[in-house]
Amino acid sequence: MALLLSVHQLSKSFAGKSIFKDVSFGIEDGERVALLGPNGVGKSTLMKILKQEMKADSGQVVNRRGLRMAYLPQDPQFKAGDTILSVLLKNHELEPDVMALAYEWIGKLELSQFPEDIQLTSMSGGWQKRVALAEQLIQAPDLLLLDEPTNHLDVIAIKWLENFLNDARFACLIITHDRLFLQRVCQKILDLDPRFPGHLLTVNGGYDKYLETKSLMATEQLAREAKLANTLRREKEWLARGAKARQTKQQARINSTGQLASEVERLRNLNRRTNVALSFEANEKGPRKLIMAQGLGKRDFRPENAGKWLFKDLNFILTPKTRLALLGNNGAGKSTLIKTLLGMIPADAGKVQMAEESKFAYFEQNKDSLDRKKSVLQNICPEGDYVNFRGTFVHVRSYLERFRFFKDKMDLPVAQLSGGEQARLRLAQMMLQECQILILDEPTNDLDIETLNILEEALTDFEGAVILVTHDRYFMDQVCSQILSFSGFDDFDGELLSFADYSQWENWFEATEDLIRAKKDTARSEAKAQAKDASKKKLSFSEKFELEQMEAKIATLEKRVSEIQLELAKPEVVTDSKRIQELSAELHSAQSQLETLFDRWSELDARAKS
Repeated sequence: MALLLSVHQLSKSFAGKSIFKDVSFGIEDGERVALLGPNGVGKSTLMKILKQEMKADSGQVVNRRGLRMAYLPQDPQFKAGDTILSVLLKNHELEPDVMALAYEWIGKLELSQFPEDIQLTSMSGGWQKRVALAEQLIQAPDLLLLDEPTNHLDVIAIKWLENFLNDARFACLIITHDRLFLQRVCQKILDLDPRFPGHLLTVNGGYDKYLETKSLMATEQLAREAKLANTLRREKEWLARGAKARQTKQQARINSTGQLASEVERLRNLNRRTNVALSFEANEKGPRKLIMAQGLGKRDFRPENAGKWLFKDLNFILTPKTRLALLGNNGAGKSTLIKTLLGMIPADAGKVQMAEESKFAYFEQNKDSLDRKKSVLQNICPEGDYVNFRGTFVHVRSYLERFRFFKDKMDLPVAQLSGGEQARLRLAQMMLQECQILILDEPTNDLDIETLNILEEALTDFEGAVILVTHDRYFMDQVCSQILSFSGFDDFDGELLSFADYSQWENWFEATEDLIRAKKDTARSEAKAQAKDASKKKLSFSEKFELEQMEAKIATLEKRVSEIQLELAKPEVVTDSKRIQELSAELHSAQSQLETLFDRWSELDARAKS
């Protein structure tokens, strides 16, 4: 494969602190490459350098001549008034081939189900991300950069994105911590971490090969550290004895010992792990039945879904050690179900009973419990210098260091923290609460893989119950032993389905999707057969009159389509985005009417000639 991009000994630092140093790698045509690493190691900085939004301190990035690069941000931002078509065309000349390409991507990304004048700010985060993806794909990139593309997407959208990227011909560089997504999509792993030589570990293969390689490297580094440390001990003993030797020979050995000590210290730093210390406290004397739901139901409160159930007929008992995951599309009702179980909002059917002694801690998806104007310290300890951690008073600064918040971060306002840092801070708050129930709504967004592994262990060891909402399917399977799924299909009005793990759900979903598709195909075939039978009948008087008038209607519409296309090509219109939207909407409407008229004309004309 041809080389698209080559990075050679790239280094970057901020305020004298090295972010990464001497990083080198290449990306070839069509490759799907993952960029991993702990939070704050410089992944986004590296991506900005590749996009030429930031300059490196040293090293170089060499692009293939004519390389077209596009970038999908983690959280696309749209302005009031933005529509699908206006966003896709804003950086392009309004020419027929560009319009055709825009409509092609609208179709491929399943955006044609929305009206052309829909405001993007009113769409869900998942659909906004598809519009942002279409905006980049219309540029026909050779290399697409994606920053946490699965964040805020529901499981069905993630499955779609996996299939889309696997079928794509362009290359991708993807920052992601979604381990199942990594395994299914990526062919090469770049792990950016100062503990590796050259700040980078490169593995040609999927996530399983990466784990194997990293484990082997860690074992070898530990063995090498032990061997060199033993050699260093013997050398120091020899020097301490003041062994007699020629002066030049002894000095060389002293120098060699100094170099050996530096290498041992380097390996010790590489092998050292500064992981987040996570654990949650449950009251062991708490009740055995924490929450009981009988026939529980809640109707959809959105006007467009009036009368439909979000969930109904739910019978459920939450006990200590229950590990329950809630799975469903964005907007399906997962957060509403949690709030109904906790008694925060009333049910529309059935009843729910929570044990009086039960206490819960709630990790909100948007982390509302954090005061973003206050500092990290003030969020953990509003008054004084100590926090009560499991009956022991611990200095707040010492407590925060367990979560990798050091002196340079403690006095910062929370608003200046990264998404991953805010998630760690919210977990630090929750660890100070005694509870029997942990509710975690999308806790995995923005956390690096090492922290995810530690959080998995902490939740497994927790003596209370866990209710989890996450789109990280690997994390879900590691933590939970039961899944309650909102179906996502119209045929299951409010019915919650139970599964043992994600793979069981995925098999059910794909089988149900195939069944529904087959039903639609059968219904379509029957409709065509009925239309064919109807076409054999003679025209009624009104149908004859309709046929006679139809040619004039078609001619009028065709004339209007031509007029709109000519007006769209005028220089004064090309620069008027509002007028472009108006004309584009009218053009789409006229073309749709024409298509309908031609179908009806064909049917009536065939019957008239029979």
